[in-house]
Amino acid sequence: MKKIFNVAEYNVKPDRPDIIQTEAIQKVIDIAAENGGTVYFPQGNYSSGSLFFKKNTSLFLEKNAFLQGSTDISDFAILPNRMEGENVIYFAALINADNVDDFSISGEGTLDGNGLPYWRHFWLRRKFNPQCTNMDEMRPRIIYISNSNNVHISGITIQNSPFWTTHFYRCSNLLLENLRIFAPTKPVLAPSSDAIDLDVCSDVLIKNCYISVNDDAIALKGGKGPDADKLPENGENSRIVIENCTFGFCHCILTCGSETIHNDNIIVRNCTSDGAACLFSLKMRPDTNQLSENILIENIKGYCKRIFSSYSFTQFRRSPDLHMSYGKNITLQNLDLKCDKLVSAEKSIEYELENIRFTNCNFICPEKLQIDFNDGKDFIIENVKISAD
Repeated sequence: MKKIFNVAEYNVKPDRPDIIQTEAIQKVIDIAAENGGTVYFPQGNYSSGSLFFKKNTSLFLEKNAFLQGSTDISDFAILPNRMEGENVIYFAALINADNVDDFSISGEGTLDGNGLPYWRHFWLRRKFNPQCTNMDEMRPRIIYISNSNNVHISGITIQNSPFWTTHFYRCSNLLLENLRIFAPTKPVLAPSSDAIDLDVCSDVLIKNCYISVNDDAIALKGGKGPDADKLPENGENSRIVIENCTFGFCHCILTCGSETIHNDNIIVRNCTSDGAACLFSLKMRPDTNQLSENILIENIKGYCKRIFSSYSFTQFRRSPDLHMSYGKNITLQNLDLKCDKLVSAEKSIEYELENIRFTNCNFICPEKLQIDFNDGKDFIIENVKISAD
């Protein structure tokens, strides 16, 4: 897109983070949509509530441009949305794009969720109501893109999200590259700050990113509940490649989440872990029919606390009836990792594993390799070397 719409030329004031400029920024987006062009933020600090990008628009953040979200949840629109594997009414994100093919966000600037007040409120709420859900504490995301093809996000920093950092629903041909996605552990943990949530997405490439958040780095979602696999709004994630990324602190590098029904043909390769709690995890939900299959994880180095995890996820279970979950044809190969534990696969009649293969791996681990070959947990070990810490 050749035409540039500099927000500073449309009554949007830089270096006034104390002023919420949602309306003025949205007017620039609307003008860009009418003419076709890029909404351009020069260096400076800007604050906003929810913004809605439209067809024929893109977003560019100049170096040292900071677009941050409001700390007042009322600055974010409430509308039909997608959260936690369901179509619901919820708060819009800071950056929203629905049915916007060929949408891009680029530059060297920063999208900042301004999450600290939201995190403090969340943990305070948990003190007096330990059963509250993630959505009970009202929090926006930073980026939510839905029903869009050919989406490209590159170069920017995305940090301090109040809730999930980026969420993509029903997107295809999605490229995320050279991003820095970050949420801190101090002064308080940033709860549920997933870096990248892929929700019914296909043909995805994530490369050359640095990710460190207080939840999963990359989580696969797609629906939940006894009828999830029959609902048209739900679906599978397929043909996803994650490569040449570095992962700092996070709960898990790749999670097939509790809100998923089918994940197929996933590759994680040539990455470094610098403190992830887990490399790969299957959250098996007993009230949902789930299948994660044909997953390859290879050429990973560094340190993570645990290599492989699978367990039955029963929080907020919706039906006492058992809906079996499966993980099969999962290969972890050419791993060179220091870890505290190799495998955590709990015994359960609620899910089955088939053809989980470890091959050509070198682990430095304080415990012996202990894997239960019974109870439907099918592990195959080939050329795996384990050294004492």
